[in-house]
Amino acid sequence: MTYKFPNGWVGGTALVLGPVLLLVGTLLRAPFNFFFPDQLLAVAEHPTLVKAAYTAFLAGNVVMWPAVAVLAQEIGVRRPGWAAWAGVLVTVGLFERTFHAGVDQAAFSATSQLGVQGATDLVARGYQDLHLFSFLSFTIMFGWFVLAIAAYLGGVLKAPWAVALGCMGLLPLGVLKGTELLSIVGTVGLCVALVPLGIRTLRRQPRPSRRSVITAVPVAVGLGALALLSSLG
Repeated sequence: MTYKFPNGWVGGTALVLGPVLLLVGTLLRAPFNFFFPDQLLAVAEHPTLVKAAYTAFLAGNVVMWPAVAVLAQEIGVRRPGWAAWAGVLVTVGLFERTFHAGVDQAAFSATSQLGVQGATDLVARGYQDLHLFSFLSFTIMFGWFVLAIAAYLGGVLKAPWAVALGCMGLLPLGVLKGTELLSIVGTVGLCVALVPLGIRTLRRQPRPSRRSVITAVPVAVGLGALALLSSLG
């Protein structure tokens, strides 16, 4: 038997959790105006809420990579070419949003150090600076359209769910972007398309052995300890 990574348990969980986290992050920052000066003002006035919103969105973005990988595996059974191109494009787009999240965090830190106006001026001066992902921004939106078509052609999603998946390509991109109507449409569409698929994927998985369950406990504790140690450095 050929082993696949990520396996069905990881991929199925990601298909459920990733879209939900993205939707939660999107809704939490909905009360604030869209563009970066207002986002910086919001983090100064409502730091807990705004940081929770951005953290949930970042977590969902990271969790989406195994979800996309499993979806590409399913598509590849019938449409391997489409699966490869769609998987690569969407994954690069996820990397880019993760890069944006790092810039967001730096801007939030600047807000606490320089004040809202100082951080706004700093971000404004560097907003158009070129970097690797400046040339790959198209993947953030375009990749989802390709993946939606691939999922339909590969027989993984029927037309309505494929259209819902494609709505993720409407999600605005860039540093310190808030929520607008298309943000909600995109993340709701992602949930509609992928959460049921994730549930079906999890139901297809074999029941974990007793040994696997027992092993998972110390592994989870160890990973938690490593996470805590990482935060200290």
